[in-house]
Formats: sequence, C-alpha cells, structure tokens
Amino acid sequence: MRQAEPVGDESAAARSGGRSFGRIAFASLIGTLIDGYDFVLYSVAAALVFPKVFFPSLGGAAGTIASLATLGVAFVARPIGALLFGHFGDRLGRKRTLIWAILGMGIGTTLMGVIPSANTIGVAAPIIIVILRAVQGLAVGGEWAGSVLFVTEHAPLRRRGLYSMFPQLGHSLPTALAPAILLLVGVLSTPETFIAWGWRVPFLASAVLVVIGLYIRLKVEETPVFAKSRERGQSGVPVLEAFKHQSWTMVRGIGVSLTTITFVYVAQSFVANYGVEHIHLSRNQVLAVSALSGLFYAVFTVLSAFISDRIGRRRMIGGAHVLGVVWGLLLFPVLNFGTFPIYAAALCVTMTIAGLAYGAVGAFLPEQFPTQYRFTAAGFSYQITGVIGGGIAPLLAPVIISSYGTTAFGVVLGVLCVFAAVCTFSLKDKTNESMDWNDPEQG
Repeated sequence: MRQAEPVGDESAAARSGGRSFGRIAFASLIGTLIDGYDFVLYSVAAALVFPKVFFPSLGGAAGTIASLATLGVAFVARPIGALLFGHFGDRLGRKRTLIWAILGMGIGTTLMGVIPSANTIGVAAPIIIVILRAVQGLAVGGEWAGSVLFVTEHAPLRRRGLYSMFPQLGHSLPTALAPAILLLVGVLSTPETFIAWGWRVPFLASAVLVVIGLYIRLKVEETPVFAKSRERGQSGVPVLEAFKHQSWTMVRGIGVSLTTITFVYVAQSFVANYGVEHIHLSRNQVLAVSALSGLFYAVFTVLSAFISDRIGRRRMIGGAHVLGVVWGLLLFPVLNFGTFPIYAAALCVTMTIAGLAYGAVGAFLPEQFPTQYRFTAAGFSYQITGVIGGGIAPLLAPVIISSYGTTAFGVVLGVLCVFAAVCTFSLKDKTNESMDWNDPEQG
C-alpha cells in the first residue's frame, strides 16, 4: 500500500485538488489582483498623468514630486489597515475580513476615475485624490495578509509555496496589466484625449473586478487552520500579543519583501518618469516596456514560489536579495546608456529579481507567526515594508538624484537590499513545518 504523503495543514479542499481548491485559489488571486491592479495603475498614472491633471500649477518637476508623494499616503495607511483588518481577521475569520477589504479597494479606485481635474474644481481635486488614496491603503493593508493566509492555511504542507503563488501572482500580474491597459487607451486616443479623460477608463474598469471578486469570496469556506484555532479558544488582543511575543520577528519580517517592493515601485513609477524626462522616450514606449517587464515579474514570481518548496524559502528569497544588491548598483549606469533596448532590458532585469524575491514570500512570512495573531503580525510586517520600499524610495529617488546623482541612489538601493538579506537569513526556515500552531514560543 502506498504511504500517504505527510502533510501539516491539509484540508479536504486541498486534498481534492479539484473545484473546491480551485475556488479557494481564485478567491485569493482575485483580491490581490484587484489590489495590485489598482496600486500599479495609480503608480503609473502618478508618474505620467496626474502631474498634469491634478498638479498643473506646480510645473513639470514639482508637479511630478507632488504626484509621486501621493503614493506615500497609501503606504502610510497600509500598516494601519494591517492592524485594523488583522484584528478582525484573527478574531472573526479570514473570509469575512477579506470581503470588506476588496470592497474598500475597489470603491476607492473606481471613484478616482470620476474626480474632476484641478482645472475644474481647483485644490479640491488633489485633496480628494489623497483621501481616496488613503482608503486604498487601508484596504490593501488587510488584503495581502488575508489572501496569503486564506490559501496557505488550506494548502498541503509540501506544496504550500506553490499554492501561495496565487495571491503573489495577483500582485505581480497587474504590473503588466495596468500599463498595458493604459497603453491601449493611449494608442486609441490622442495625447490630449488621453490626458482629458482616457486615463480614467482603466480606473473605472476596477468595478468589474470587484464584482467578480465578491462573488467568488462569498462562495468559499473559512480556513481549517483558523477554524481549529477558534475551537481551542483565543485570548488577548492580536496586536498586543504579536508585539509582546514576536516584536523582533516582526521587525526582521520587514526586510523579507523589501527588495521586491522597492524594485517594483521604483521601476513602475520613478523609472517610468525617468525614461520620459531624461532618456526622452515616448509615453507609449515606457508603457510598453512597463507591461513587458511586468510579465517577467509574474513569470519569476511563479518560479520562485515553485522552487521554494524544493530548496527552502529562506534560501530562495535571500539569494534574490543578494542579486538585488549588485543590480541596485548597476541599474542607473545601465539606464544612462540612453537607448530604448537597454532601457527595456534594464526594467526586465529589475522586475525579474523582484519576482525571484517575491514568489516565496507569501508562505515564508506567515510561517513565522502562530495562528492566533498571524493575520496581524504578517500583515503589519509586510505593510511597513511597503512604507519604505513603495512610499519612501520612489519619493526620495528624484530628490537624491537631482542633488547627488544616480550613483548615490544606486547605493541606496544596494543598502536596502543588504538590509533585506540580513533580515531574511536571520529568520527560521519553516518550509517543512505545519502552520497549525498557537504557541508563540515556537516562533
């Protein structure tokens, strides 16, 4: 008789490998797909469109800095959202919390598509954008952790990395999808039409994804790991328990995704603007390259998740950080060759390294924390990473480069990747351990 494969978190849905798990996987993917689509869409628009639509009175450089600064609003809100949604996710369940997260993200993005320009309603336009950006941040603060837990807590032990690919893929695919849609709208319209209203179409399209996501999420069941934890009973407030027992683990967890988030948001926002303003590429050329590099990001995210089940997640992620150190120093010298093919190659390499670091994160970071506060702790660590890599780094890029040159910012990228590697290698590799545990001493 063939011996059954030992599993740590296996549920009926995961064992079946059929329609039940397919629904769970799609439910985790669609939420992060919406989040990723909305966030990347905003990042690209903030670099190429919003300076002219919402900050026209500031001029080119100042308008771009002000527009990119609004990126940081969401990243500041994300840790708050992680704690808010994490509390309810750890107390009431993953499923219920994820429904509210997807609604918040979708509504915020759809409303962005109908805000009048600053030429129409004046200063109210950028104020409304900032408010809706904060709503986006709160929602995505809860979405990532909930989605990765939803799939990893259903997954078989030895395929947890592969199954965690789905929510990670939801965040990586939009780096190709959002620029591609903006490019399509740009090709089908004149530059004047694109700035006037064409850019709004992709934002309004977010409503369709929200409806699909809600329908799927209402059909799935709560994770078996959370259900067992609730049967055992819970004590304390999740955020207080997390900081009491594993504050140092949470701090180190900040570095796990740092290379990915920094590379993605620097590439999709600042480097996109750099290609137009300094290399003198057309907007459509930059959008095309952004879409192509996003495909590299998605493919290598999948490979990273798949390989992590075989070689261990810490080794997979840490190795990508080391590559990031080298590439961070080389990125701008390569870009400064100033040709379209080299620009395209540079962005594809950047997003390849981001994908190699990202695929395994969906399982590795949640594995560090017990069920009773896993949603809160994993989500908070990840979202603090977002503040640094997605909010601060793209904002500092034009300031550092204008004052000290591209080499100085390359050093900043390298230092961030070193920090990421040190944090990752200092954490335990729990690739082959169950996620069904509540004792903080195991962390």
